[in-house]
Amino acid sequence: MHGYDSAAYGERLGDDYDKLYPADGLETDATVDFLAELAERRSERSVLELGIGTGRLAIELHRRGLRVAGIEASQRMVAALRDKAPTADINIAIGDYLSTRIAGSFSVVALVFNNILDPRGLPAQLELFGNAARHLSPGGCFVVEAFVLGDDARDGSWTVSPRYVGADHVELQLARYDIETGTLERTLMHLRPEGAQFVSVRDAYAGPAELDVMAHVNGMTRIARYATWARAPFTARSRRHISVYERR
Repeated sequence: MHGYDSAAYGERLGDDYDKLYPADGLETDATVDFLAELAERRSERSVLELGIGTGRLAIELHRRGLRVAGIEASQRMVAALRDKAPTADINIAIGDYLSTRIAGSFSVVALVFNNILDPRGLPAQLELFGNAARHLSPGGCFVVEAFVLGDDARDGSWTVSPRYVGADHVELQLARYDIETGTLERTLMHLRPEGAQFVSVRDAYAGPAELDVMAHVNGMTRIARYATWARAPFTARSRRHISVYERR
């Protein structure tokens, strides 16, 4: 995508990100348990997070005694992480997670919260799998979290759905999918007592089966898929997936 700035989203929202997406509404404990369990099965006991953000997962994984690292384009996001855990030994490389390298190999590479649906499309998504593979030790796992479009979202009309409902914060998602280009246009409306905030994002949608192909061409095999971080079974009704790919 010409002129795409991988840091723009984080630079815009870094100061407010944890307020917009509070950890208790995102299955954080279950996510940390899931990733830690995978990492602890392997000798390196390590996790690399692509798009480490403000450290929602990384700080807790570090507290579990794992070696944790991250790649993040937004310096504002990283500053927020350091403010929350100034003494945590978390190695972070500033850069685009499509191509930025960080020293060492890892038991687990994680890319959560729909970031695999990079707006730059198929070439970028393939490169994300490639960069994950380059960082994984043999037998290591790439873990991807993304939403699944339902049939009602594929007809090109706008849909409105709640993404988060709390006592003083509601997030509504307005979305429209273009089946010809595979682009999902979204406006996220955050309603709080102090007012409303709007965030516009674009995703290049890829379904679970398409991601499986991307993994295959990058030397990985899917070994598990769930509907939640608590390992609920993935079914035709699931609207999110957590997929685990093992490096061959």
